Amino acid sequence: MADQVLDAKGLSCPLPILRTKKAIKEMSTGQVLEIQVTDPGAVADFEAFCRTTGNEMLAQRSEGGTLIFEIRVS
Repeated sequence: MADQVLDAKGLSCPLPILRTKKAIKEMSTGQVLEIQVTDPGAVADFEAFCRTTGNEMLAQRSEGGTLIFEIRVS
């Protein structure tokens, strides 16, 4: 279960990542952020984001054209 949900649907790269960075700065270590996006390029973007920032990708799924990522803040 996510501690916070970020709706980034309709936004194109790099806006979903930039909004995710901002949201994570306001969260505590161990909390989970759910990000909802519609940009298909977000899959690679969020994988790279987690790899470079050290945050943990907990889940990645698609629901009705919306990509949903769950990231644990490190």
